[in-house]
Amino acid sequence: MIAVLVIAGVASLAAFAGLHWYAWRRLVRDTTVRAGLARRAGTAVFVLGPLLMFAAVASERAGAPFWLQQVLSWPGFLWMAFSIYLVLAVLVGEVVRPLLRRYLDRRSAPGGAEPGPVPEPVLVPTREPDGLPTATTASTPTPTAPEPVTPSAAADPSRRLFVSRVVGGAAVVAATGIVGNGAYGVLRGPRVKRVTVPLARLPRSAHGFRIAVVSDIHLGPVLGRGFAQRVVDTINSTQPDLIAVVGDLVDGSVEDLAPAVAPLAGLWARHGTYFVTGNHEYFSGAEPWVEHVREIGLRPLENARVEMGAFDLAGVNDVTGENYGDGPDYDKALGDRDPGRAAVLLAHQPVMIHEAVKHGVDLQLSGHTHGGQLWPGNFIADAANPTLAGLERYGDTQLYVSRGAGAWGPPVRVGAPSDITVVELASKRA
Repeated sequence: MIAVLVIAGVASLAAFAGLHWYAWRRLVRDTTVRAGLARRAGTAVFVLGPLLMFAAVASERAGAPFWLQQVLSWPGFLWMAFSIYLVLAVLVGEVVRPLLRRYLDRRSAPGGAEPGPVPEPVLVPTREPDGLPTATTASTPTPTAPEPVTPSAAADPSRRLFVSRVVGGAAVVAATGIVGNGAYGVLRGPRVKRVTVPLARLPRSAHGFRIAVVSDIHLGPVLGRGFAQRVVDTINSTQPDLIAVVGDLVDGSVEDLAPAVAPLAGLWARHGTYFVTGNHEYFSGAEPWVEHVREIGLRPLENARVEMGAFDLAGVNDVTGENYGDGPDYDKALGDRDPGRAAVLLAHQPVMIHEAVKHGVDLQLSGHTHGGQLWPGNFIADAANPTLAGLERYGDTQLYVSRGAGAWGPPVRVGAPSDITVVELASKRA
């Protein structure tokens, strides 16, 4: 197993280095003069960017001083996103490059057209004085002065440099625009989605009960107190009956992030705010965080259940907790309950739906996937989870997966906008 992981790691690093070399070749070497200042500057960017990226990840995992994590995270994680779309844009440029060369070749030809074929000699019959035909002679078109030969884009160094600069510049602009727009989408805060979920066992008295579901806020060295306040304001503006925080609240220790989390004390709902752990809580120290969120007014559901009057609300620890001796316990959370009552389960990861089905849960509320966060990462996330985002049914159990409010790593989302979802429960008896 260790050998497989080592081989996979080496292969990943080789692929990473190869793609960066390819992007450097197209964007720096092919667009600059040898040994010039621009080439040296471009090369420095392609060396410094990956180093900052690895340093940002390593500092977070190693628990480096929080100020150092903040210094490294912004440039390092932004390079992570930028390099993805830079490589994709350069690959698209490979299609554009020959088309642009052909266009320039045609524009440079005399009259704006490519030279036509050389005419064949024409055979003209001749006649003797008596009118009888004799041998034929060839009539050759009148020779004209040779046209100047125009070098093609492939043969002309200046033309080749021009094409590389146009295509490379367009790739940089496209990648910058995509990442900039994706970062703006995260930093402005999540948008509100509204979903109605009918439950067969929900009594008429609970028809219209609204649960604000928020997941994957990921407060840490990148997203801090200001972002937390925007999330709180957005949730409170929906005036929900209950708030469910379904994991991955933080990336860091209580000591470092207590000020960033403080605005969550302002969350308000008539039936309270409930919290379950996500995988990142275990990376950050789940037990201290459970105690801290309790202190600021959130109620942790650690493999526990509460009766909301009309239905049961249960929560289980994240499956990552199994590695820490603190995994999910469905029997503890859902056992010995009245099977005639509707049950809503808070569970961070969508893969937990199969246990929810076994235990007769009506609705599971989850996050974790980020909807893929960065296209085309959605294809990978979709393959790893039963549901990527939205509402789906598994037997008699429904699963709703939020794309999350924040972002992990790059504070960027592409093709997977952040959300806070107001789930409105509907009774089929109403």
